[in-house]
Amino acid sequence: MRERIACLGAGRMGRGIAVVFAYAGHPVTIVDFKPREPAAFDRLVAEAMADIRGTLASLAHCGLFDAGNVDAIAARVTVVPEAGAAAALSSAVVIFEGVPEVLDLKRAALARASALAGPHPIIASTTSTILVDDLAGAIDHPERFLNAHWLNPAFLVPLVELSPGARTDPQVTARLKALLEGIGKVPVVCAPRPGYIVPRIQALAMNEAARMVEEGVATADEIDKAIKYGFGFRFAVLGLLEFIDWGGGDILYYASRYLTQALGSDRYAAPEIVERNMKEGRIGLGTRQGFLDYENLDIDAYRRDRLKAFVAMLEEMKLARAPVLEE
Repeated sequence: MRERIACLGAGRMGRGIAVVFAYAGHPVTIVDFKPREPAAFDRLVAEAMADIRGTLASLAHCGLFDAGNVDAIAARVTVVPEAGAAAALSSAVVIFEGVPEVLDLKRAALARASALAGPHPIIASTTSTILVDDLAGAIDHPERFLNAHWLNPAFLVPLVELSPGARTDPQVTARLKALLEGIGKVPVVCAPRPGYIVPRIQALAMNEAARMVEEGVATADEIDKAIKYGFGFRFAVLGLLEFIDWGGGDILYYASRYLTQALGSDRYAAPEIVERNMKEGRIGLGTRQGFLDYENLDIDAYRRDRLKAFVAMLEEMKLARAPVLEE
């Protein structure tokens, strides 16, 4: 049997993570710490399991697997009250905390969970806003604690941002990363800074999109169309830093200077690293050095590979067209 996973909290994140691991063959226990009357707990269990089955049925409807297997996958998930917490938590290899985004609530839940679990399970908070070192003090054996930020919907988005703290054992980070990779997720490791990676970038982009509506640059519909078929199209294939290297860091530098002056806002100013890379000749593919290292790369083969990925995107969007060969 695969390792047991525990989810602390029966809300959206706990249920989503339960779906992910149950789908991958793991037994999962959702632990509800909130005091409830038996009838209220039974209602919670019914609601949570109905939600989990509904999510699995939707995935089956989308063609991921045969709908006849929904019940078998859902049966790997169990919901227990606080009375069953000690057994569930102590037998888990990883405990994912997903209680509401309130510091005191999280610290209290993590303290209780770590005491009941004993010293061995990895404990990971799924918080999207609270830094790991602000929570670690509540944990017995904080070396086994880190943040694991899942992007909603957790059962679809591949990325999980792992943020170890000052006291996190690097082997704990490596073990959790390997576990996530083993179920088909794509974990990345980042420093404990506000916003992790994706939320920090997307907050800028979303605010700028809203600002353009406010300024009358374009309608919301036109802006979203531009994002889907331009911004999103590019960055489904190329990473942001890879794209800087693809076009050249010098282009970003001069474009940033223009936008800063034309729009009168320092929010478009390039960071110091862009100018420093230019001075050092690290401007991308043309110099074989940029944010990434292309020194030993077959540049032509790399470009062809990325172009094939763009073509695949066009085909997926049903926008690929054959050439017109006759007038």
